[in-house]
Amino acid sequence: MIRKRNPSRQMRALLEVLSAERQQWRHGYDLMKETGLASGTLYPLLMRMTEQGLVEAEWREPAQPGRPARHAYRLTAAGFALALEMPGGGATLPSGGSLA
Repeated sequence: MIRKRNPSRQMRALLEVLSAERQQWRHGYDLMKETGLASGTLYPLLMRMTEQGLVEAEWREPAQPGRPARHAYRLTAAGFALALEMPGGGATLPSGGSLA
C-alpha cells in the first residue's frame, strides 16, 4: 500500500511559484529569492520533485561566454495537477518570512 503524503510547506511554496508561470524555465537562484527557501532546502527538494515526476530539469547553456551552464526547472503536468489540488490552488507564503 502506497501512502500518499501531503506536500510540505516548502514544497507547497515551490509549487505555487512554479505554477504561476508553469511553461517558463526557472533557475534555482530565482526560485530561492522568490520562495525564501535556503539552497540547502531548495535543491534537495527540486531533486526529489524531479525524481517524483513533478518537476523537469535541464542544463541551460550560459547567456554570456565564460559563465557556467546552469540547471533550469519547470513543472510537469503532474506537478501542476498537484499544485491545483492544494487548498486555494497553491500555497500562500508568509509575508516577509522565510520557509527554510
